[in-house]
Amino acid sequence: MSAYQYDASVQPSYAERFADRYDDWFAASTTDSTVAFLAALAKEGPPGPLLDMGSGTGRVALPLAALGLTVEGIDASPGMTAQLRAKPGGSAVRVTLGDFSAPPAPEDTGRYSLVYAAGGTFAELDTQEAQRRCLTSAARRLAPGGRFVLDAHLPEALATRGNGTQPVNTVDGAFVLRTRTLHPARQQYTSDYAVLDDGRMRHVRVSFRYFTPGELDLLAELAGLRLVRRTGGWSGRPLTDSSSYHVSVYELPA
Repeated sequence: MSAYQYDASVQPSYAERFADRYDDWFAASTTDSTVAFLAALAKEGPPGPLLDMGSGTGRVALPLAALGLTVEGIDASPGMTAQLRAKPGGSAVRVTLGDFSAPPAPEDTGRYSLVYAAGGTFAELDTQEAQRRCLTSAARRLAPGGRFVLDAHLPEALATRGNGTQPVNTVDGAFVLRTRTLHPARQQYTSDYAVLDDGRMRHVRVSFRYFTPGELDLLAELAGLRLVRRTGGWSGRPLTDSSSYHVSVYELPA
């Protein structure tokens, strides 16, 4: 895999400022089910490595690699990538610093069995054009019959249950409050985190673009991908009217 030229303009500032504490504050409770879902899906596709779009600190990539799968990553943050490499097994996951929505290098075209963006990473691309580019990039990286997987909030759930302030369960017991604010005119939302860290309050803001499953399907179709499965979570439970987010699986037709 060739290294992309690193562009600091695409670097998420929170990823650099809080890379050393990210796992303590924001470790997802769905990690085990995410890994199990992706490992099972990898068995269904053609041979080839997996690619973690937005590999971060290795929350998903490292457990998958520990199962014997070949996993690579691409991430914009040197700090988050350094955290991944410092963990046990970190040297087994090859990470390229760069923008995962950018076109792949020629040698990376058509060689991945499974490409995924977990933990709301895809929605951090906060314009429709960036999301379209990401889907096109994913499609170009996949071998025929390969899959692309992402998770995202359902906009109806964001509108009815997603606004407001609530505490966040943290690994180390740190005090973290999240305030989520919807911006319907821009089809975006922001999550502001107030973290009490060693006696001082720290602020983290992350912007996202939300979308309906129908819009996502259309963008995927334009990229040459077709929907093969949509669930109400990484556990594989059905998508229902009470679901708050979805996991969508697309395939590059053979």
